[in-house]
Amino acid sequence: MKRQKWIALLLAGGKGTRLNLLTKTLVKPAVPFGGKYRIIDFALSNCKNSGIETVGILTQYRPLELHAHLVRCSYWNDFNRSGGLSILPPYQRNDSGIDWYEGTAHAVFQNIEFIEQYNPENILIISGDQIYKMDYSVMLEQHIETNADCTIAVVEVPWAEASRFGVMKMDSRNNKILTFEEKPIHPTSNLASMGIYIFKWATLREYLVREERKENSQRDFGKNIIPSMLADRLQLYGYYFNKYWKDVGTVHSYWEANLDLLTGEKNIFLQDPEWRIQTAYYDEPPLYFDERARMHHSIVSEGCEIYGTVENSVIYNGVKIGRGALIKNAVILPQSIIGENVWIENAVIGSQTRIMDGVIIVSKNAETHLMVVAHNETIDPALHDFSDNNKVVSVVS
Repeated sequence: MKRQKWIALLLAGGKGTRLNLLTKTLVKPAVPFGGKYRIIDFALSNCKNSGIETVGILTQYRPLELHAHLVRCSYWNDFNRSGGLSILPPYQRNDSGIDWYEGTAHAVFQNIEFIEQYNPENILIISGDQIYKMDYSVMLEQHIETNADCTIAVVEVPWAEASRFGVMKMDSRNNKILTFEEKPIHPTSNLASMGIYIFKWATLREYLVREERKENSQRDFGKNIIPSMLADRLQLYGYYFNKYWKDVGTVHSYWEANLDLLTGEKNIFLQDPEWRIQTAYYDEPPLYFDERARMHHSIVSEGCEIYGTVENSVIYNGVKIGRGALIKNAVILPQSIIGENVWIENAVIGSQTRIMDGVIIVSKNAETHLMVVAHNETIDPALHDFSDNNKVVSVVS
């Protein structure tokens, strides 16, 4: 097969435990986002728009719904003869059983055979759990110009959040990486790794094989591969990214990212014809908006029936909101049914959930407590009372 300049591997197999109730039944990249998309659609669309022809998607935890979504992403493979999308779950290699992915680097190591059939000069490693738009080809240009062994996409984060990320110090003259710490307790920098890497494939392959031979390695890019490369004085550079980026690692950041889509007069993030966020096709009937319904500053998707009031909220496909209901500063995931005279404010409501008539699910301060209802729940006023003392289904700080 003709050698490709680069291919991408998308890591989409983690449990996403910090998303709490939203990932108990599906993997984080498959969680709905923005009214009609899945979180993984943003990384995939970035690959497509950046001219990448081959993407391997590494799945593991609860992959059924993610696989079903990817199968519907026909825009990738219809006219692609060079590679397209490939789903790469762990598999049994010998009589010892299935070789599960034990770390980010180990997951890539397990797919060396897939990578080498394309014989790429460089390999892009990304995750499927972030909301952003990036032209990876610009990052590749810097990678080639600096003759880097590894280029890491870098974003400046608030100091209070820096301990959640791998952080680094860079030479201000040329963005060469000087130090790297993975999720330090006391960070000395707020320049955070976005978990987006471009490696020279030959170099990365050598380090992946070397890491596999170590007995106590965690087989992780941030904890093992990158520190080893720095220790060996390889050429590592940061690619500075200063546009919108959201790591939706918690329910609160997920809620914020959805409501961020409502800022400004026009949603440049999703309504950009030059950088389309593409998704799978789902056949839904048109939105029905009752004569007594009210909507202000919101996203409401196809297949919904709205009889109540929606303010500053994101309502996903197939949701029904009953008469007299007030939905404010909320994210309502697909196929949920909200009864009459329901009040929901500062909340995330999971998919296929039924909120019975008269239920109140309200947080007085979303910055400290966010109301969360898991997927496939039924909330009945005979069994739940959320009006007293700001009781909640789940508290997520």
